[in-house]
Amino acid sequence: QVQLEESGGGSVQAGGSIRLSCEVTGYTNSRYCMGWSRQAPGTEREVITFIHSSSGFTSYTDSVKGRFTISLDSSNHTLYLQMNNLKPEDTAMYYCAARGTSGYCSHARTFYNSWGKGTQVTVSS
Repeated sequence: QVQLEESGGGSVQAGGSIRLSCEVTGYTNSRYCMGWSRQAPGTEREVITFIHSSSGFTSYTDSVKGRFTISLDSSNHTLYLQMNNLKPEDTAMYYCAARGTSGYCSHARTFYNSWGKGTQVTVSS
């Protein structure tokens, strides 16, 4: 059974940086997609970025493109999200997600079938 555990959240002022980590255990698929999603109170959960484990292909939503970077260290089974130039609107609970795949990844929340419990990021102005 796949288990995902996020860490690294916290509070920062606007313009600051935070790096999130997600430890992955129990994965047996050779190819999979991993993503970071976020959810602010009163909003739907949004997958803001993903990475394909084999090709390394990444994709970002416009809201984070150029500021956030996703990376995957397969040697220690850890997913990262480097967040720079943070804005108050980035305040949310951040979750990592995963799914085995034979092809493409997706920004659709329903695409992923494994989720972590989340870590809170708060950005003050």
